[in-house]
Amino acid sequence: MADLYGQVLSKNDILKSVGNINQVAGIKALESTDGIERGNRVFHVWTGSGLTFNVVAEKALDITACHYKGIPISWAAPSGEVHPSYFETKGFGFLRSFQGGLVATCGLDQVGMPCIDEEAEFGFEGGVNFGLHGRVGNIPASSVGYHSEWVSDDYLLEITGEVRQVSFFGENLVLRRKISTRLGSNTIHINDTVTNDGFSANPHMILYHCNFGFPLVSENSQLKLESNNTEGRDENSATGINQWDKFQAPTVGYTEQVFMHDLRADSDGMVNVELENPDLGLSVRLAYKKSQLPTLYQWKMMREGAYVTGIEPANTEGIMGRVDARNQGQLPQLEPGERKAYSLELSVIDKG
Repeated sequence: MADLYGQVLSKNDILKSVGNINQVAGIKALESTDGIERGNRVFHVWTGSGLTFNVVAEKALDITACHYKGIPISWAAPSGEVHPSYFETKGFGFLRSFQGGLVATCGLDQVGMPCIDEEAEFGFEGGVNFGLHGRVGNIPASSVGYHSEWVSDDYLLEITGEVRQVSFFGENLVLRRKISTRLGSNTIHINDTVTNDGFSANPHMILYHCNFGFPLVSENSQLKLESNNTEGRDENSATGINQWDKFQAPTVGYTEQVFMHDLRADSDGMVNVELENPDLGLSVRLAYKKSQLPTLYQWKMMREGAYVTGIEPANTEGIMGRVDARNQGQLPQLEPGERKAYSLELSVIDKG
């Protein structure tokens, strides 16, 4: 049954009232045609509840723009949805094509700060240069499919595909992704598996960079979570440790702060993070299994023109890059043929 426009409606109720189900919910395949976004395959999804979002196949099936009843939920970076042909792999080149968006996937064998790894699988003298947040978010998905179907009285919407990060002499990691929702829903489900298709063990790091901005983020917004422990990434972050859950108006010269949270799981092993704006009567909630993503990073960037907060579940504490992660004993490995599953739910909660 669909909770739609203040009514609980069956499949028969809805189909009697519309000429085409796309009148209330659907997926439309589009293509960007201009500038540095040209060539991106975009899937526009609407559920009938007021929730709409875009999934970009060229950006690893990441979720970019997201709105609820016309209100922006996600933050949009200055670069826009840059086609991966412009991606700069080394150092901080990631920032030239970072779209922000509701979910930007980082990995699959590097997240966090750039580094040169002299122990990388390639075995080349001088090591391998790993850029900020890795490569996967700028790899186009293949075997992409989308469909909508009735299952009893629920109308389901689903997008699937796979992203292969591979190098001769190096890694062979495959991300298989399903993004789903349904008619009348305010929730997006992400179900991923990452498999090592190679014949040797390989580092595997993944981080889900979920980005929120104006008007959801304001000086009256609050981040709600239950943490066993919270630490600042560096000295500057440590100065804001008593205000990590609060925000301010856009500020001249603000320097980013990053906090690491060890969240408290419920009896089902789930953790919940909620970003609430009481003035809008809206909040966004992330829910996922702590066993899959044990560390939560929070990015707080309050600068004028760069006004955003990131909620970033990850499978490692190695936010300073894979070399530092290895030195801390925080570099996860995937054995040949091994796979890891990750599931996230992102929900818009209308409290109005």
